[in-house]
Amino acid sequence: MTKSTKHSAPAGGPPEKLSWPAGTLLGPVPVVMISCQGHEGPPNIITVAWAGTLCSNPPMLGISVTPARHSHKLISETREFVVNMPSRYEAFATDLCGVISGRDHDKFARTGLTAAPAEHVRAPIIAECPLNIECRVSQALPLGSHTLFIAEIVGIQVSKRLISTENHLSIEKAGLIAFAHGTYFELGKAIGTFGFSVKKDEPRKR
Repeated sequence: MTKSTKHSAPAGGPPEKLSWPAGTLLGPVPVVMISCQGHEGPPNIITVAWAGTLCSNPPMLGISVTPARHSHKLISETREFVVNMPSRYEAFATDLCGVISGRDHDKFARTGLTAAPAEHVRAPIIAECPLNIECRVSQALPLGSHTLFIAEIVGIQVSKRLISTENHLSIEKAGLIAFAHGTYFELGKAIGTFGFSVKKDEPRKR
């Protein structure tokens, strides 16, 4: 006998569905700023929303970049990049880095963001972002309009304010932003932690 499920679906049963054209509608997705450094010239920043975790051991992630973007050339040259996770305070810079080209602008100078040294790759981190994930490309897969760069995570830098005295990472305090259907959103209130659906109720204190 299966265990009953608990949910709070709207009254009236499941919603009515309509057919919609196939496309890139998955969301919300993380919106991140990728910093990269070619063999020559200044470092660049590209904003991408097509990024995600791919493997836990070894830790790997992937980002998709169209070959027309300046950063595609830089990442292909060095096969390294940094995924910088912005907070709501970097939302303006995040959007700007997605609409202007590094061929024509020094994005660090234009946005006022700080390029700080990474620990394991040549590309800099963006110091203002609360989390920085240093990556080394293991595969570049042409998929069509975009190239999927599959990369191993070789280092992470985290803002000290997110680390508690018990050495716990409180990522919910970072004010991270997400992207859905052309709009940026700040992450909202928590509705549960992983495994809460099977967690037994705490015994009441007498």
